[in-house]
Amino acid sequence: MKNGKRPTRNQKKKVIEAGLNPGNWLVVKNQSDQMILVHRETGTTKTIFV
Repeated sequence: MKNGKRPTRNQKKKVIEAGLNPGNWLVVKNQSDQMILVHRETGTTKTIFV
């Protein structure tokens, strides 16, 4: 799996809307309809549909 990147301002807003803490999640893949996140400490993967 690729290394996650720090979320941008707009991505942080979408992560907060999904009920997650943007400080704990890194963006692996950002598409127009979904964003794939990986947890900074545990490595769990989560998909947010935008």
